[in-house]
Amino acid sequence: MTEINLQVEEQGDRIDRYLSQQLPDLSRSRIQQLIEQEQVQVNDKVCTSKKATVQSGDRISITIPEAKPLDLQPEAIPLDILYEDDSLIIINKPADLVVHPAAGHESGTLVNALLAHCTNLAGIGGVQRPGIVHRLDKDTTGAIAIAKTDQAHQHLQAQLKAKTAQREYLGVVHGAPSAESGTIDQPIGRNPIDRKKMTILPVDKGGRTAITHWQVKERLGNYTLIHFQLETGRTHQIRVHSTHIGYPLVGDPVYSSGRSIGVNLPGQALHAWRLRLQHPVSGEWIEAIAPLPTAFIKLLDVLRLRAASLAPRHP
Repeated sequence: MTEINLQVEEQGDRIDRYLSQQLPDLSRSRIQQLIEQEQVQVNDKVCTSKKATVQSGDRISITIPEAKPLDLQPEAIPLDILYEDDSLIIINKPADLVVHPAAGHESGTLVNALLAHCTNLAGIGGVQRPGIVHRLDKDTTGAIAIAKTDQAHQHLQAQLKAKTAQREYLGVVHGAPSAESGTIDQPIGRNPIDRKKMTILPVDKGGRTAITHWQVKERLGNYTLIHFQLETGRTHQIRVHSTHIGYPLVGDPVYSSGRSIGVNLPGQALHAWRLRLQHPVSGEWIEAIAPLPTAFIKLLDVLRLRAASLAPRHP
């Protein structure tokens, strides 16, 4: 068990936001979890609300319980490895593979596969998510980095927080943007009506800053191949931002459902194409490029043929 004690110097911020800024090794969601578990005290009284406002002079005590024994089973699931050494591993994740166990997905996840592949992974970064530094949605394919040591886990998380690590995606969207590039700066939070969805939500309502840069790679009639670069990493960020500006991702079962395209896709046409990060030990830059999956290539081929057939012909 670890205990952390802080004294507030500036007032006015929410306690979960304040603690996530003061304790970069703990994510905001982990801090909120500790508050829910009554592990945070303010002036010797248990804090029960993540929205409580801290005041100058407040004494905050955080208790971090010992990690529970890992109750996850290694599973021999094949992995497409893009890079691996003693500190980290980068996987090209297929569609339909959940990253870490959760309700409804207690087995058959990337974590189960990694536990079979990396025998020393258990316990790094939390009980249910050993080694996981960032996430990809179940049906989003592509490059994902996993830490093999606590030191690598903290280093990679710090890179994501400082925005030095670069995550680039390719996605096919409905529609044809008039501009060639742009930036979407809209906060994202849990949809208050449908808890399975994320939505654009003001910060004062619980939304978190989310910034996505995009650039047109190829125009395909009324569809577009877009290159996305993330500045933040919110849940469903590209999917929500694309829908918000009127260009939802092709095949997205949540944010663009009902738009059939006639190509059988496993989910949204979104692929984590390139991951660039600094090695946590050597400091050298590593760049991993994940080849496009077969379904994504087929989609592009079909759309190119359709666009060519609709193009005006000159005598």
